[in-house]
Amino acid sequence: MAQPTTAPPERATGPLTYDYVTRAIARTLGNPGRGYYVLLGSAVTLLGIGIVCLLFLLRYGMGMAGYSMPTYWAIYITCFVFWVGIAHSGTLISAILYLFRSGWRTAVYRVAEVMTVFAVMTAGLFPLIHIGRQWFFYWLLPYPNERGLWPNFKSPLIWDEFAVGTYFTVSACFLIMGLIPDIAAVRDVATGWRRKLYAITSLGWRGTNEQWRHYRPAYLYLAALATPLVLSVHSVVSWDFAMAQVPAWHETLFAPYFVAGAIYSGCAMVITLLVPMRKLFQLEKIVTVHHFENLSKLCLLTGMIVCYAYVIENYVAWYGGPTPERDAFWYRAFGRFWWAGWTMNICNAFLPWLLWFKKVRTNITALFVISIFVNVGMWMERFVIIAVHLAGEPFEPYVRAGYNATWADWGIMAGSFGWFFMWFLLFVKNFPAVSVAEVKEELPAPRRAAARHA
Repeated sequence: MAQPTTAPPERATGPLTYDYVTRAIARTLGNPGRGYYVLLGSAVTLLGIGIVCLLFLLRYGMGMAGYSMPTYWAIYITCFVFWVGIAHSGTLISAILYLFRSGWRTAVYRVAEVMTVFAVMTAGLFPLIHIGRQWFFYWLLPYPNERGLWPNFKSPLIWDEFAVGTYFTVSACFLIMGLIPDIAAVRDVATGWRRKLYAITSLGWRGTNEQWRHYRPAYLYLAALATPLVLSVHSVVSWDFAMAQVPAWHETLFAPYFVAGAIYSGCAMVITLLVPMRKLFQLEKIVTVHHFENLSKLCLLTGMIVCYAYVIENYVAWYGGPTPERDAFWYRAFGRFWWAGWTMNICNAFLPWLLWFKKVRTNITALFVISIFVNVGMWMERFVIIAVHLAGEPFEPYVRAGYNATWADWGIMAGSFGWFFMWFLLFVKNFPAVSVAEVKEELPAPRRAAARHA
């Protein structure tokens, strides 16, 4: 990358300028330092562990997955629901807040969009791992063929294929479209092979009035198209469970409950990603404490909804009367998997109350720690809903097999985190991780007198 002739961006003083924003963001595409490569190496190591465990699973069969009667949805479906949920705040921050013209989103929405695309890519792997014979994955696709084989449209896997496939397509288009002006901005200060790469991927963007006149309505239409997906996609995922007769699953609460939990975990993951990225790439003047405070307010709002949902589902189980329903929630709190149930409650229902305090919302370290605990709690929530409620011990007395996850399950789960973080780190190293064009829109326009004296 071409280095600025003046002081480095991180040493600049005074209000932000157009030139500072361009060069500070372009500078993230240079040498990020040792910390970046440590994180990237850790992600690749986790991915390698996951690949090795997956190869063992392919070689020796799904018996290594720890499945036992009646628990045949476990770690893999837990990870699928978790990663789909992580993807939801990307559309919320990028599309919905854009429609409401929230200015603070400009510095953080790119990270949320990138997180959305790679989280959906990660989630899409788990139904393929879960089905066993992965080489027949194309049976899930509704394509005509001479054998007359068609997918079972009553299967939740088919619902997820349509919902997640649509969400990935729209999110990827939204990300790529928003990147075009920013790639053109860094193209003008790049050198070498990067300049050639950005010249191709900027699609001939010159920033003319004619281009902006077509770009703005198209971006607005995509934002409006992506907005309903926030509600629809995770509602469809929740119906995977709500359509069954399993105690603690057959609830009308699941659709809003899952959507709120998805946005909650997604906002927490945005904070988890932004804190080290802000430090590694020295973006403290662009991604400020104000942005983190607003993200924490979103976490607080959705966390309160999740807490309310926990109270309601326990109350309905007690008040509704069916003995299996009451037994399922009692088992969640005091059964063999009590540790998962209480981790879920503490991390998701109790920790968000700390965000009522402004000192916590404006403390970057505290927010980073809380965001990690929230993500742990949201993974545990999906584990409790799926594996613990399927264990069957409270309401199927003749089932005594129980459920125990294997090393292959945990290894593949760790590999999914490595896969996600690897792609995210590679992206922020090679493409603008903060929107150049939209951050500039929030800056005061330069005055002519100041320009003459410069």
